[in-house]
Amino acid sequence: MAGTPIKFEIVKHIGVINRNDRGWTKELNIVSWNDQPPKYDIRDWDEQHERMSRGITLTRRSRMNQNS
Repeated sequence: MAGTPIKFEIVKHIGVINRNDRGWTKELNIVSWNDQPPKYDIRDWDEQHERMSRGITLTRRSRMNQNS
């Protein structure tokens, strides 16, 4: 829905994958989006973690299937 704010909470910061020239970092975190169960999340974040790029999210189950 356009204009609806996205609610998020970084439950656990796992690590920084890369840092770009603008100061944004590509990170692996566990994030809860819109009060839903937390998922593994890879995306770029600004320094204050207020703005983010598009990214990918994986449930624990889908992440474990990648190891099979």
